[in-house]
Amino acid sequence: MPTNRILAVVTNAGEYERKGYRTGLWLGELTHALDAFDEAGLAYDIASPQGGYTPLDPESLNPSVMDKAIKARYEDRAFMDSLKDTKRLADVRAEDYDAIFLAGGHGTMFDFPGSQDLASLAARMFDQGKPVSAVCHGPAGLLEARLSDGTPLLQGRKATGFSWKEEEGVGRDDAVPFNLEQAMKDRGADYTKAMMQQSKKVVTDGHLVTGQNPASARGVGDEVVQLLQAKAEAAA
Repeated sequence: MPTNRILAVVTNAGEYERKGYRTGLWLGELTHALDAFDEAGLAYDIASPQGGYTPLDPESLNPSVMDKAIKARYEDRAFMDSLKDTKRLADVRAEDYDAIFLAGGHGTMFDFPGSQDLASLAARMFDQGKPVSAVCHGPAGLLEARLSDGTPLLQGRKATGFSWKEEEGVGRDDAVPFNLEQAMKDRGADYTKAMMQQSKKVVTDGHLVTGQNPASARGVGDEVVQLLQAKAEAAA
């Protein structure tokens, strides 16, 4: 049985297929959530669709977005080395984890939707009543997830993710393979977004937790922690 262990999922895609821009994991979206897990005493493993190396979006290393907490992780050699050797999702069992967290970065738009391993894992964990969470472009990994009764995981559930206005704002609307906001709505999600672009927004609906953008990553991590703590208290 799992004991307070979370599976964090990251991308293997390092390039926009249309434009050839470099992309990958948005580092702070992973590290801010992991900070919340660490502070709560929760263990975690990092996995990706193919396993092995996860590239970093170079823009996520810009000093304007790299705060002290992200910088501390970036300067931690052991942590950064762990991003070169992530677990392969096909080798992961839902039963071994208490929650799943899908980190973002534009790379996820290219490999998360096509990963049946990810879709199946997220759906299985949701069916088991475990927190399923994602931030920014991470919800791309939930688009094809279907529950045991065949319904889309997102159908009828309140959720958020990187908005199309934000996509336009960062100049990637002509490079991404699809409109994430619209794709979530097409799967039946009750999608909402913050009034101001790039401002924090976290939406919790039962044991589904989603965050809109990089500013929301810590909030998603905190919500997952609260859900796990509440579950533990209820079982005590």
